[in-house]
Amino acid sequence: MADTEFEKEKDDVTFEEDSELTSPAEQMKKLREKLATCVAEKQEYLDGWQRIKAEFANSKKLEKEEKERFIKFAEENLLEELIPVLDSFDMATANSASWEALPPEWRKGMEYVRSQLLGILESHGLKALDPKGKPFDPREHAAVAEVPAENGEGDHTVAQVLQRGYTLNGKVLRPAQVKVYITETK
Repeated sequence: MADTEFEKEKDDVTFEEDSELTSPAEQMKKLREKLATCVAEKQEYLDGWQRIKAEFANSKKLEKEEKERFIKFAEENLLEELIPVLDSFDMATANSASWEALPPEWRKGMEYVRSQLLGILESHGLKALDPKGKPFDPREHAAVAEVPAENGEGDHTVAQVLQRGYTLNGKVLRPAQVKVYITETK
């Protein structure tokens, strides 16, 4: 243990070394200056550490939010590709005369398959837009035709849905194609 010696810094103030050269008041002044420098350095290091700690916490929070957003919309492409399958089911059942002419067992099977597919898609966050009778909203609807408003129908409300729209976790995947009531002005 005697082998270990510590080197003193040049600016270290000790009473033994400086007692011969300076008065106690000068030694106190130097010690106060040294203490002020140490306190300032400590505060600078503490501030830097706290800043980096806050940046790290913010970066972890942003990374977590980005990961959640990625997971939420990771299936978006697959769901967009499956929407036309739902459209095919809708077209198959749209012509009621042809649909009723089919054997009841076949219709029941088709309805079951459609409801099963829709249930799976809904469990992944897909929802159909049903805007009929609601005010036209260009964020959710695409107006493809206008219908004259008669007998008190609301101006700029959806008269008919031509193709369903869908949302995924609140984000519009496909706007509904609709006909909109318009009051004719003369």
